[in-house]
Amino acid sequence: MSAAELHIPETEGDRVERWRIEALVRAGYDLESASELATRTDVDLHHAIGLIERGCPPDTALRILR
Repeated sequence: MSAAELHIPETEGDRVERWRIEALVRAGYDLESASELATRTDVDLHHAIGLIERGCPPDTALRILR
């Protein structure tokens, strides 16, 4: 069986994480940073996006959130 034939069901947690990544990328974070932030339950998504919306550069926002 190839990897393409193997069906691994997506969990609700997977969907939430993917949604968070997409929202963070749309806000201006690069994919790597968005992936890191999306997996962290201590990072408020609205706060992370708000930093960017208020003009904080993504690299600075990432340092604040770490």
